[in-house]
Amino acid sequence: MTDARLRHGRASLALSFFVQGVTFALLVTRIPAIQDRYGISDGLLPVFLAAVPVLAGVGSVGTEKVVARVRPRVVLRWAQPVVLLALLGAGAGNALWEAALALGVFGLSVGALDASMNMMGVSLQRAYGRSIMLGFHAAYSLGGIAGASMAWAGAHWDLSLLVSYLPAVVVLLPVAFIGSRWYAEGAAAEADPRETQGKGAAASVSFKLLMPLCLVMSFAYIGDSTVSNWSAKYLQDVLGSSEQLSTVPYNVYMVTTLLGRAVGDFGVRRFGAVAVVRSGSVLAAAGFGVVALAGGAWTGMLGFTMLGLGLCVIVPQTFAAAGRMFPGASDTAVARLNVFNYVGFLVGSPLVGALGDAWSYRGAMLVPMVLVLATLVYAKSFGAESARYGGGHERPRTVDVG
Repeated sequence: MTDARLRHGRASLALSFFVQGVTFALLVTRIPAIQDRYGISDGLLPVFLAAVPVLAGVGSVGTEKVVARVRPRVVLRWAQPVVLLALLGAGAGNALWEAALALGVFGLSVGALDASMNMMGVSLQRAYGRSIMLGFHAAYSLGGIAGASMAWAGAHWDLSLLVSYLPAVVVLLPVAFIGSRWYAEGAAAEADPRETQGKGAAASVSFKLLMPLCLVMSFAYIGDSTVSNWSAKYLQDVLGSSEQLSTVPYNVYMVTTLLGRAVGDFGVRRFGAVAVVRSGSVLAAAGFGVVALAGGAWTGMLGFTMLGLGLCVIVPQTFAAAGRMFPGASDTAVARLNVFNYVGFLVGSPLVGALGDAWSYRGAMLVPMVLVLATLVYAKSFGAESARYGGGHERPRTVDVG
C-alpha cells in the first residue's frame, strides 16, 4: 500500500469518526426533546434507551459475520448514511411506532458502524506500525463537542428536532459518503499458526484470552456513562451548584477527552500501551475519588477533568490490544469486543442510579472508581504484542507515512 493511500485512508476514517461523534451527540443530548415530541412516558423511556445499545450489540455481532464476506470499509460506507438517516427519522416522526422504528434502525446500524470503524482503525494502525488509534477517537470526541454545541443551539432557540437535525444530516451525509472513497485498510497480519491451524478466523479468537479486554471495555464505559448521565445531577443535587453550572462538567469531560486522545498516541509510542493504560486507570480512579469526596462544585469539576484525561485512553487502546492479540482475526476480535462497549453503557447508568437512591450518590461514585481501578489487574493484556514479538512497542510493518 502506498504512503499516499495510507494517509488518505487515515484522514477519511478520522472524518467518519468525527461524523459519528456529531451524530451520537445530537441524539443523546436531545433525549428530553425526543421524549416530549413522541409523548414517551417516564416509565417507557428507559425501555427505549436500553433498546438502542442492545440492538447495537446485535449489529456488532452481525458485522462479525458480514465482514467474513465483504471488507469492513464496505460495511462502514453504507452503515454511516443509515445512521444519519435514522437520526433524521427520529426528529421527523410523530407516532410512537415511528420513534421505535427510527431508534431501532439507529441502534442496529450504529453497532455495525462502531465495529467496522474500529476494525479499520486497528488495520491501519498495523499498517503504520505505530500507535494512531487514539487519534481516531480524538476525532470522535471533537465531533461530540460539535454535536453537543449544535444541540445546545437547537434547544436555546427552541428549534424542532427536525430543524435541528436536518442541517447536520444534509452536510455530513454527502461528506462522509464521498470521503468513503478513500477508505483503506492495512494488509492482514499473518496469524500465529497455533491460532488458526484447522480453524476459521472466528474460532481462532479465544474468548478466554479476550475476556480481560472485554472486562476493561465494560469498566471504561461504566465510567463514561456515569459521567454522561449523572454529572449534571451530581453537581446540582449533591454539590449544590446552580443549574447553569451543572451543565459544565460534561463539556469539561469532553474537552479533556479530546485533549488526552490528541496527545495519547505520542505517549503510547514513547512509553508503551501498558504504561499509558495503567496511568489512565489510576488518574480516572483518582478522579472518581475526588468527585465522591468533593466539598463543592469546583472541586467536583476538578474530578471530572481528571476523569476525562484518564478514561479517554482506555477504550482506543483496548481495541488496539485486541488487534495485536489476534493479528490473524482482528476483525472478529474487534466485533466481539465492541459488544462490551454497549454492556458497559447499559450497566453504568442504572447501577449508579440504583446505588444513589438506595445508598448515596457519593457512595455510588466509588463503584465505578473501583471498577476502573480493576483495569490495573488486566493491564498486561495490553502488551500482548510484546509477548508475541518481543520488545515493548509495536512491531513496524511499513515505512513511516506521517
